[in-house]
Amino acid sequence: MEQAVRRFRLHIIPILILALSGCKRAEPKAEPAPQAVEVVSVEQKDVPIYSEWVGTLEGYVNAQIQSRVTGYLLRQDYKEGSFVKSGQLLFEIDPRTYQAALDQAIGQLKQAEAALGKTEIDVKRLTPLAKDQVVSQQELDNAVQANLGNQAAVSAAKAQVAQAQLNLEFTKVTSLIDGIAGVAQAQVGDLVAANVPLTTISTVDPIKVFFSVSEQEHINWLRMNPDPEKRAERERNIRLQMILADGTLYPHTGRFSFADRQVDPKTGVLRIQGVFPNPGNALRPGQFVRVKAAPKTALGALLVPQRAVTELQGSYQVAVVGADNRAHIRPVKVGDRVGSQWIIESGLKPGERVVAEGTQKVKEGLAVNPLPYKPPASAAAPTAGAQAQVK
Repeated sequence: MEQAVRRFRLHIIPILILALSGCKRAEPKAEPAPQAVEVVSVEQKDVPIYSEWVGTLEGYVNAQIQSRVTGYLLRQDYKEGSFVKSGQLLFEIDPRTYQAALDQAIGQLKQAEAALGKTEIDVKRLTPLAKDQVVSQQELDNAVQANLGNQAAVSAAKAQVAQAQLNLEFTKVTSLIDGIAGVAQAQVGDLVAANVPLTTISTVDPIKVFFSVSEQEHINWLRMNPDPEKRAERERNIRLQMILADGTLYPHTGRFSFADRQVDPKTGVLRIQGVFPNPGNALRPGQFVRVKAAPKTALGALLVPQRAVTELQGSYQVAVVGADNRAHIRPVKVGDRVGSQWIIESGLKPGERVVAEGTQKVKEGLAVNPLPYKPPASAAAPTAGAQAQVK
């Protein structure tokens, strides 16, 4: 009997062990550690929307200096590229021919004055004699007419002297304005003709900048400012910024001057003139620059870093981190770019957290470990002068 019990136990115990082990539940797999990402809160503020155009600098006044008389160029009295003042001597033309013409005109004037003196004496002498009928009235009339003719001859001679004096003065070519003198178009020893350009002088402080806006931009501006008086006031208050060829921001702001009278039918653009101060004459006509202005302001705009927005087949989305620290993919509508940020027109609320670094790692519902976003130095927050780009 005892042997039978022992055999039963030897058989049943392994069976029970196998049965109990088969009923034991499988332990769940451990969830992976949350993905570390950098997040930033959606910022809301008023943002100036900047536009940018390519511009060309021109002198505020550009005076073309021409010769007024013909002659050999004796000397150049200025240094090319230097600053000259109004009235400063620039060129000298051989004056001898014109000095001789002046001397001749003066001689002719003296002859005319002598003849006039003779006829004046005759008129004075004959007037009482004709009254007393000592001489005929015809003789007096002839003397009066001769005197009038000599008066006209004196006037003509004086005009000839004045013209000869002017021609002599024109042999000294002077500057008409204060400004920077350009390259001489004639060399010493050249025979220059009248009305031939010798150089150009430009007033460069202030300096003008010309740039072109599209017809659509012009129409949008008129729609935003339908009242002519208010529009003119806003135009006077527009401040222009200039970016030089090396990418640096010009330290002085400019102002809007005027818009051209018509849109160019060939290009569909409207030419705009701005004016910038130019102390030290650092800027020169002909330079290419970029001009920025903020014709409008986005009120209460929602801003996120551009790197937080992902584009997929023409649509845009961001990864929003909820209170449970899980990422949720959400479609958004984007607006203008402002520096390194993007204006979000719909899809987000102020203060929501979005993934700015690590967007390629997150998926819908993924647990994340949110860390503060550290923007790179090149993507610092935009200032008041940051550019807004239209999509």
